Amino acid sequence: MTPGLSLFYGGMVGKKNLISTMLQSFISLGVVTMVWTVVGFSLAFGDPIGIEIDGELYGLIGNPFQYMFFDQVNKLPHISIASSIPFILFALFQMKFAVITPAIITGSFAERVRFIGYVFFIGIFCVLVYAPLCHMVWHPNGLIGAYFGVLDFAGGTVVHISAGLASLAGAMFIGKRRNQHHAPSNITYIMLGTGMLWFGWFGFNAGSSLAANGTAAVAFATTTISSATAMMTWVFFDRMQGRKITAMGACIGAVVGLVVITPAAGFITVPQSMFFGFIGAIVSNLALSAKFLKQMDDTLDVFACHGVGGIVGMILTAIFASPEGSSLLHGGWAIFGSHMVVLVGVSVFSFVVSYAIFFVLNKFVTLRVRDEYEEVGLDISQHGESA
Repeated sequence: MTPGLSLFYGGMVGKKNLISTMLQSFISLGVVTMVWTVVGFSLAFGDPIGIEIDGELYGLIGNPFQYMFFDQVNKLPHISIASSIPFILFALFQMKFAVITPAIITGSFAERVRFIGYVFFIGIFCVLVYAPLCHMVWHPNGLIGAYFGVLDFAGGTVVHISAGLASLAGAMFIGKRRNQHHAPSNITYIMLGTGMLWFGWFGFNAGSSLAANGTAAVAFATTTISSATAMMTWVFFDRMQGRKITAMGACIGAVVGLVVITPAAGFITVPQSMFFGFIGAIVSNLALSAKFLKQMDDTLDVFACHGVGGIVGMILTAIFASPEGSSLLHGGWAIFGSHMVVLVGVSVFSFVVSYAIFFVLNKFVTLRVRDEYEEVGLDISQHGESA
């Protein structure tokens, strides 16, 4: 999925920024893998450190020393966290979620960010934003999952909302490009990247059942059907708005369908997944042309696709998810209200902490390239390479 995202983003930017944009996604495999091994997994799935409510401890973050350097992470299952697969397999599977989240953010400030500043950012983001959210949502005693009862099957909240709001913070802090108008460098890269993402998402969503079972099969089905529905909705909605049907539009629609289904993939039916894809495509398509977002210069519309898509997915999950007592239709307004409170809280947390990281980091490592470097392109100015 991460190389797929690299191609997807790389094809969208101008030719003089193709390599730099692709590398920003690809390098996340290196940076986050190291951070996750040393301390990230421990922060996400270590014993909870948090607050006590009614005699129960609910985690805000994990013990940073418990699984440092994958200590005690071995081939045996973990009785409460990963009882169906080897614990080390679970740790590596979760690592891939951590890898792709900051890679998603890169699209918001593409074509104008210094590479070294970005590398520092993703390491810090993994520790201060991703790991706490991962712990609160997916640890058995996490505050969001265990206390508020919020469902996130495969990362709608943990991955897409956090990345979407961080993207908005990045676009706002780093500022607009000198030249916002360019032709995509390679439409075939976009289509190839979309295919890799779509295929990889089966592992992302179906794999989150941690078993080859009925839940995995349902997640597999809802994932591809939501994506297909969103793709077709996107292209026909474009046509209804007087725009041509484009390959890039079809690809963006497909990815939005994948985003919106992610939090609910194993909790809903196939007809409901079609509704998810339809609504997600319409809302994200409208967000794409919102005047507020255009003023921010979110280069590849990451917030409109991943942020808005993740938010829509979380809201629909709060309405339709089928486990007993877990959604509006299966538990009433109280659980729906809990989801909405968490939605606001996670959005504010992701945006504020990410903006603070950009602000503080910029004091030590200038994040934006010089005007002349932006003009010549980041491929040459940052890496001395050309596509």
